[in-house]
Amino acid sequence: MDSKVDIHELLKLKFGYDTFREGQEETIRAALSGKNTLVMLPTGTGKSICYQLTGYATNGTAIIVSPLISLMQDQVEQLKMNGEKRVVALNSLLSPNHKRQVLRQLHQFKFIYLSPEMLLQPQVLEALKTISISLFVIDEAHCISQWGMDFRPEYSSLGQIRKALGNPLTMALTATATPRVREEILTSLQLLPDDTHQILYSVNRPNISLGTIQCENHAHKNELVIEMVQKISKPGIIYFSSKKMADEIALLIRSQTSLAAESYHSSLETGDKIKIQHQFIQGAIDVICATSAFGMGINKNNIRFVFHYHLPASPEAYLQEIGRAGRDGQPSVALLFYEQGDHYIHQRFQEEALPSEDVIEMVYRDPSKLDLFPNEDSHKQLLSSFIELKRPLQEVKRQMELQRKVKQNQLYFMIHYIQSPECKRELLLHYFEETLTQKPEICCSSCGLDLEKYQTSEENQVNSHKEFKKEWQNTLNDLFLLENL
Repeated sequence: MDSKVDIHELLKLKFGYDTFREGQEETIRAALSGKNTLVMLPTGTGKSICYQLTGYATNGTAIIVSPLISLMQDQVEQLKMNGEKRVVALNSLLSPNHKRQVLRQLHQFKFIYLSPEMLLQPQVLEALKTISISLFVIDEAHCISQWGMDFRPEYSSLGQIRKALGNPLTMALTATATPRVREEILTSLQLLPDDTHQILYSVNRPNISLGTIQCENHAHKNELVIEMVQKISKPGIIYFSSKKMADEIALLIRSQTSLAAESYHSSLETGDKIKIQHQFIQGAIDVICATSAFGMGINKNNIRFVFHYHLPASPEAYLQEIGRAGRDGQPSVALLFYEQGDHYIHQRFQEEALPSEDVIEMVYRDPSKLDLFPNEDSHKQLLSSFIELKRPLQEVKRQMELQRKVKQNQLYFMIHYIQSPECKRELLLHYFEETLTQKPEICCSSCGLDLEKYQTSEENQVNSHKEFKKEWQNTLNDLFLLENL
């Protein structure tokens, strides 16, 4: 690092911000002093700036390991919109020719995003060894841990990869990790606790009020959701476990209210996803009805509510999703709607998500049996990873059983969260082994939640929507003119 670099000036120059958010400056200064870092910052506090600004302040290339192609693409596009051309995502969307071209020109890039699966490819690893790596970043680092909500077998090899790359300066980031998960992250990455600066902030977001709403049945739930969507300030996101229900409720909102609502999930074409994301960011859409495919990398700070139509599978997922509200620090609300039996959908998902012991043994006896699975089958992808990583059969069986128990316990906690009369905020913090030191003025439905405080007048809502529609139309016109120059 150039000792004359002013990180505040760099923040303004590269990102347009005058001040850092909590934890950002501490993280950047620790990295620039040569310390490996484990960073836990709440969703919505701008973890990407921690490694992007550090990358700008150091000589060499920042390697960012990310679990989702959509998240990589969002980060790349945002950097490009900020004027950064030296950025690329190495993922399966690249054609073989384009991939070979990128690998030949790696030294030209400042930021390289890639998945752990791509990083394990020998030609990719060998190409990375030829460049100067200033920073090795593991985003969503909880994926490393067998106790995390999104364990990925390939993530557990990152310690060996890091060693093969010469143990570069490392930054591991997450928004939701218990002490047990954080310990495993350090162990797996071969980071010594005494030599790693841990920047740990509470998962608590005091400006987001927490509410649970018991519903008598399906029709009653729909009625309450429509009522709350109309009352509470927009924009907002409603999360679903079902693509079909996301489509249905978006249609219901459009037909029964004057609000602009769209659904978003994995079945949409890429072009439609991009269009909906941009319209939501620009303010032309009031409500997004989405599965968990939506939200990561979405840079919108004025989301006023996050509803959950279905029960989240884990407290980690719940905190990540509600954390997309109120990034501007203004009061926001998270409401979880629940009817008896909602948890069965996740129990079914859990039964289907992991291969049975019989399937594991069959594939290990004859790996060619994997060809019987469709390419997109999650069991095929998981078992292929274990076989490629040469994991012993008994270890894989133990891992799958552990994952079932972890997911089961996470779901049990969410059921308890809904049914308990205790403070919702205290319950969530207790799960992450934190203590609530000061309750916000408006805390949760157990402590008393006045939803009228989150309402705006109908006139303000209509005028605001008209103005956003006008801005979006202007943006479309500008893009049309640019394309036809």
